Amino acid sequence: MKRQKKHSISYFLLALLLSLSLAAGCSPAGGNAPSAPAAETAAAEGSSAAAAEESAAAEGSATADTAEAESDAEAEVSGAEGDTAAEAAAAEAAPDYSDAANWAYLETENTAKTADVFFICPSVYGGSDDACNMSLSDADTKESFVGAINMEKGIYDTDSRFFAPYYRQIGLNVYDMPEADREPYLETAYADVRDAFLYYMDNYNEGRPIVLAGFSQGADMCLRLMKDLFDDEALADQLVACYAIGWRITEEDVAEYPQLKMAAGESDTGVIVSFNSEAEDITDSLMIPEGTKTYAINPLNWKTDSTPADKSQNLGACFTDYSGEITSEIPELTGAYIDETRGALKVPDVSPEDYPAGLSIFTDGVYHLYDYQFFYRNLQDNVQTRILTFTMK
Repeated sequence: MKRQKKHSISYFLLALLLSLSLAAGCSPAGGNAPSAPAAETAAAEGSSAAAAEESAAAEGSATADTAEAESDAEAEVSGAEGDTAAEAAAAEAAPDYSDAANWAYLETENTAKTADVFFICPSVYGGSDDACNMSLSDADTKESFVGAINMEKGIYDTDSRFFAPYYRQIGLNVYDMPEADREPYLETAYADVRDAFLYYMDNYNEGRPIVLAGFSQGADMCLRLMKDLFDDEALADQLVACYAIGWRITEEDVAEYPQLKMAAGESDTGVIVSFNSEAEDITDSLMIPEGTKTYAINPLNWKTDSTPADKSQNLGACFTDYSGEITSEIPELTGAYIDETRGALKVPDVSPEDYPAGLSIFTDGVYHLYDYQFFYRNLQDNVQTRILTFTMK
């Protein structure tokens, strides 16, 4: 239990930082919107970067912990919200993906690896009064951007080259807006992701199998790519799977975009793997508003119905830092089952006290920040299973 408590403190520190950085007004970043229609506005955003405050388990009293957290957060927010960064984001041109500096990861070597992973980073930018899209001249946020990717990279890169573009992602403050008001900022973010993916396809892919992956805002961007581009049969034939974790996919989405094929088992390919973790008593969240149902698959037993998976099926919950190092691993941490009404992944064997929501846009019991962490080893194993199945077709 002590080890879990340390994770709670880590999440508290980042939650404090990001909640202080949320702002009400925004100016969109420069650049053109995507030429094809962007996906419909999706739900709310957390950040897997929360787990990356790896040394945040302060050793003093609770008072000392809080004072240190507030001091660190104020200093970081001051830098992130500086006028220079905000003005740069508002006027910034779209990135040129022929420039390697616009890629967090650009692994063009190691062509002997079986597949490519195109990964889209979750939110690390809090937003400011002047800019709701992250500036690519913001060195501090870009450092966090790489760190957040590193936390999940180990799930995907065992036998794959890894590609991850910087993009003008939206700030967390955008998720405080009504959904319709978010879309201009999301379109700016998606325009970058789309440009990066098309550049990757034209210059680096060379017909290789593709794993498309992202978390939260990154999952939203993955789904936008699927809706926008993967109706092309040749491109769809290269897709191993799309891991769009931490975002909702509704029946209406699938009806409108038939290329959105949901995973039905542990080894099918060309499919979408998605789930949203929450406590058993949650009935409403920004990802799955009350009255909404999302598609999901259980990452422990790879079933899409309510069949429960016991925690003995959990190969290991892993908590990682910004280097990607696993700082602690807990086998059999929790089981899971899918709620038939909401489509949420219910997580019964942990508590919000040990794994708090961590951001003001979530209530405790919404385990969004832990979607990857709770099921790390099962996901890692599954990526390799799907790649192997794909290559044996």
